[in-house]
Amino acid sequence: MEATLPMIPAPRTLIADDHPDVLAALRMLLRNEGWQTEAATSPAEALEAIRSRDFDLVLVDLNYARDTTSGQEGLDLIARIRALDSALPVVAMTAWANIELAVEAMRRGVADFVQKPWENARLLRVLRDQIVAGRARRREQRLKATQDRELAAAEEIQQSLLPRHMPILEGVELAVAWRPAGVVSGDYFDVIRFDVGRAALCVGDVMGKGMPAALVMSNLQALVKTFATASAPPQRLCEQINRAVCGNLPEGRYITFFYGLFETSSRRFVYANAGHNPPLLVRRDGRTARLSEGGIVLGLFPENRYEQGEVRLRAGDRLLCFTDGITEATNEAGELFGEERLLRLLVEYRKQSASELRETILNAVADFSGGSFQDDVTLVALAVDN
Repeated sequence: MEATLPMIPAPRTLIADDHPDVLAALRMLLRNEGWQTEAATSPAEALEAIRSRDFDLVLVDLNYARDTTSGQEGLDLIARIRALDSALPVVAMTAWANIELAVEAMRRGVADFVQKPWENARLLRVLRDQIVAGRARRREQRLKATQDRELAAAEEIQQSLLPRHMPILEGVELAVAWRPAGVVSGDYFDVIRFDVGRAALCVGDVMGKGMPAALVMSNLQALVKTFATASAPPQRLCEQINRAVCGNLPEGRYITFFYGLFETSSRRFVYANAGHNPPLLVRRDGRTARLSEGGIVLGLFPENRYEQGEVRLRAGDRLLCFTDGITEATNEAGELFGEERLLRLLVEYRKQSASELRETILNAVADFSGGSFQDDVTLVALAVDN
């Protein structure tokens, strides 16, 4: 089936050829089809026209007065046109055709090749096909540019939803890392300081990556801000958020979530874990615990109930909250970094500060996985002062 062109706007074609009779014949042929045409008699004129005006297609002769047989001037012109506008279709014409010249023209970016003298019907068919393809490329470029702008805006908005600075809590040091696998992330964390002596620590992970997960993450952040108070028990907060997200999540998506309340005076830490990777607690003497009390992931059953656990943090303790981008990082052999390796690392370096511990863990995971992370990564380290 022959490609058809919309009536409006009429195709605008630049013809680059130094033979007046050829220019006249081509312009007459295209004008009879209702196309707009413009002529250039040298490579310099053609380039100036392309810099200053928009065209749907360029029809280029490969041979000019300075070089009548090799096609080198035309080949150089093609390369410069492609550098100026990669979406603009270029169709080459020459009376000195050979396989080597055609191959080189294609290599430099020619969309099609027509030998002089041309057959009108075939030439028009080639030009129509290339104009349709070129307009499609333009649409794709505009769409990508729009998507890139929207993605950059989404990145900026998402980062504005996360804490810019960690609150100062008496007797503890906090350090965080948040690294999206792409531009935006489905990971969430926050440290909410209610007053001098009480704060909440939360980490979440939306199933999936990219923009869909990031949209759900922003909803989770808003819900935490709505329901979290100094007096709200973690188990109740999980139940409230679970009811809110059930029915609103796309099919097959869910949220893992950990929420804990910390009292600085008593160092009491009350928490609920909704199907999230259990935070790891390492005592000063090297004993360990996993904070797993809670229930299933958020977003599956609206009436689900959650339990909560409690620990008292002591001088020298280290608490690590993280998402599965840490433990599910893989090496070249497909082996997971895993929770056991992470726990051994935490025990070995338990005397480090929170910020030192964060860097130690990130470096270890990056080394293990070949220098990069395959998934969104979030880590919150809490160190209790000695």
